[in-house]
Amino acid sequence: MNKLFFLLSLIMGVVVLASNYLVQFPIKYYGLEELLTYGAFSYPIAFLITDLANRSFGKIVAKKIVYIGFTIGILFTLIFSTNFNDLISIRIAIGSGTAFIIAQLLDVQIFDQLRKRKWYIAPLTSSLIGSTVDTFLFFSISFYGTGIPWATLSLGDLAVKIFVALVMLIPFRLLLGTLKAA
Repeated sequence: MNKLFFLLSLIMGVVVLASNYLVQFPIKYYGLEELLTYGAFSYPIAFLITDLANRSFGKIVAKKIVYIGFTIGILFTLIFSTNFNDLISIRIAIGSGTAFIIAQLLDVQIFDQLRKRKWYIAPLTSSLIGSTVDTFLFFSISFYGTGIPWATLSLGDLAVKIFVALVMLIPFRLLLGTLKAA
């Protein structure tokens, strides 16, 4: 399990870094530039990782992956993605860290409370609630008062996260047996 634990933690950190970088770029097709950023597509993978760890190894291991992923993600973001001369870039790093740790720990707690129900209830419910909390914390901390349309961006972002949370049920179910056997 040690190799898998570190792999999941590393993937979590990479997902955070990618999402923090990609959130800076609105989708400029089909009039979506004020509704959606590319980060909305990568971030829900963090909930998949947390939920797989929680289901396979329990709440304590899932929390450890969140903390390690948080540390790796924030360090990577500060080193590779933060422009310290740009206030919005700094706010993105702060918003990301705050939203990530609160939403992921909330996800772990909700998942744990629902783990004995049908296989899809815990990951879907915890991901939807975690994504909602994460989205509004992140966008308000990162972009409030900047002139960036953060409210509409957060709604577009959340819509994609909800869709991706539904799609992530497929790999969740497929990978669940693999991780338990590991």
